[in-house]
Amino acid sequence: MYLQGTSKINELGHLEIGGVDTVQLAKQYGTPLYVYDVALIRERARSFKNTFESLGVPYQVAYASKAFSSIAMVQLANEEGLSLDVVSGGELYTALKAGFPPEKIHFHGNNKSIDELAMALEANIGCIVIDNFYEIDVLSSLCRQMNKKVAVLLRVTPGVEAHTHDYITTGQEDSKFGFDLHNGQIEKAIELVKNQSHLQLLGIHCHIGSQIFGTEGFVLAAGKIFGKISIWKEKFQFVPKVVNLGGGFGIRYTKEDDPLPMNVYVEKMVEVVKGHSEKLQIPLPEIWIEPGRSLVGDAGTTLYSIGSQKVVPNIRKYVAVDGGMNDNIRPALYQAKYEGALANRMNDECSETVSIAGKCCESGDMLIWDLSLPTVKAGDILAVFCTGAYGYSMANNYNRIARPAVVFVENGEARLVVKRETYEDLVSLDLPLKAEVGQP
Repeated sequence: MYLQGTSKINELGHLEIGGVDTVQLAKQYGTPLYVYDVALIRERARSFKNTFESLGVPYQVAYASKAFSSIAMVQLANEEGLSLDVVSGGELYTALKAGFPPEKIHFHGNNKSIDELAMALEANIGCIVIDNFYEIDVLSSLCRQMNKKVAVLLRVTPGVEAHTHDYITTGQEDSKFGFDLHNGQIEKAIELVKNQSHLQLLGIHCHIGSQIFGTEGFVLAAGKIFGKISIWKEKFQFVPKVVNLGGGFGIRYTKEDDPLPMNVYVEKMVEVVKGHSEKLQIPLPEIWIEPGRSLVGDAGTTLYSIGSQKVVPNIRKYVAVDGGMNDNIRPALYQAKYEGALANRMNDECSETVSIAGKCCESGDMLIWDLSLPTVKAGDILAVFCTGAYGYSMANNYNRIARPAVVFVENGEARLVVKRETYEDLVSLDLPLKAEVGQP
């Protein structure tokens, strides 16, 4: 068992996060419950920023809000001086509702709708990352109609294998994202954008994948981009003012994971970009990164109540919790692994190996296959660690199960930041089959 951030075992033998007893949190707010260690999020954000500042280079650290988006989370990112990466109208709306500075918002995505782009232009956001030729046409037309000018980055696929799961690899040649760096697509895109007076070509963006444990992929991607810049400089008089190398920095989920300290990724990026810039004799571009998982992933813990158990003799023991793939679909989606412990019995000796099952009517709804725990009893509180990224943001209502609440804890205080869904919430958008008499 590995405790992150402010997590510790208190004098009652309970798991404590942010100075708050998680057993009390479960009693007060119910389960399943997402608990975020705010101090750890702040620490991660400052680590990225301080590294850039110590190296004396221009930069932006944009929180990739797809990892976990809520009004409170966006406000926390703003408190820490981060920019914000959004990928939908809903994420953009959340950011604006939270009062996030629009000039620090970057809008990503491979199929932004006309309405979403119009919304972004109306809000005067800082940057739109263009993903394809269709988007160049649509955005140019909208800008002319609305008399708006907007800064843009062009997303490229550099042909780099990120050594991660196929579903979270994005920088390879065969990808739904971006302009290919090697088949002439990016040159055509540069030419088209530069000919649009309403579009300001700020730079280049790439993102090679997620849960990456080394720097080699970022080094290779940067090398391929800068290898093209000399051509772009001569052919288009284009030298990027911004090079965005994305995110994907890995975190520790289990003992099998061995991530680098976050400063190491930044230091290597700066070293490589500086070296290429000096070699090409061009001004050092502003370096942007987009951490999501690495800011919030290990800061999140999900609390569950244990219910039924089933023993299959000589095979395994199933222990069911009151959540599952509704609040954490990652194990079902791509076999993600987690660690856990009994939050109410942290000092008890582990005596059995069990498999943690969710409550959905799916045989694949398994959270953890083999977990060492003390002898489990109904009503125990199971804490599953490192669920802060892509837990709540990918939560769903399968089997008409309501989404959990979210609590922020810091300095001994707990704050409810997302209410638990009710059954009434679940049917709030439903309409009857037939209108009642007298109704249209």
